[in-house]
Amino acid sequence: MKRKAVVLLSGGLDSATCLALAKKKFDPVCLCIDYGQRHRIELQRADNVARSMKVRDVRLVKLDLRAIGGSALTDDIAVPKDRKAKQLAHGIPVTYVPARNTIFLGLAVALCEVIGATDVFIGVNAVDYSGYPDCRPEFIRAFEKAARLGTKAGAEGAKLKVHAPLSGLSKAEIITLGLKERVDYTYTHSCYDPVNGLACGRCDSCVLRRKGFREAGVSDPTRYAS
Repeated sequence: MKRKAVVLLSGGLDSATCLALAKKKFDPVCLCIDYGQRHRIELQRADNVARSMKVRDVRLVKLDLRAIGGSALTDDIAVPKDRKAKQLAHGIPVTYVPARNTIFLGLAVALCEVIGATDVFIGVNAVDYSGYPDCRPEFIRAFEKAARLGTKAGAEGAKLKVHAPLSGLSKAEIITLGLKERVDYTYTHSCYDPVNGLACGRCDSCVLRRKGFREAGVSDPTRYAS
């Protein structure tokens, strides 16, 4: 039997692709986080993605990061729209959620300890992304070291590993790879500010998603409001 691995699944394009890659060598346990995000529709999409890939074990953790706020995704702050490529390439946007990946990876490692797994998968991307510091390879490696030092499993010799297989890929490359792995992107959701269940088509995440499908030369199955 395949060893278990915890896969952080948001319901987005990247995490769905990451799940497909994890399934090749591991028996995935999907971890979805309801953190009070503006785009909670992604949680239903995450469940749909997991079902489409026949994942048997899907866990949902609830924590309300709205109590901290500080992000357009968890606070009463407008989501930026229609930003140009130069704007996307510089600075950290207000859609950054303070310490989100640190928190999520901490929960994933905790679940690893409980189920006896030593591998975590996260679909962070450091090429076509919005400048989030917790998506960078150096952060992933630093967290991995901290997890080995600060857990019972690590203290007992377990080699906890954080896999970020999409880190060096463009959005187009991720889509191309996912299609080879038969990921059905119809189930995924990337928009930060959906309108009546439809992707807004104008936030950073929608812009990057559209760009990725266009550059990959394949049709984007997303239904956009504009």
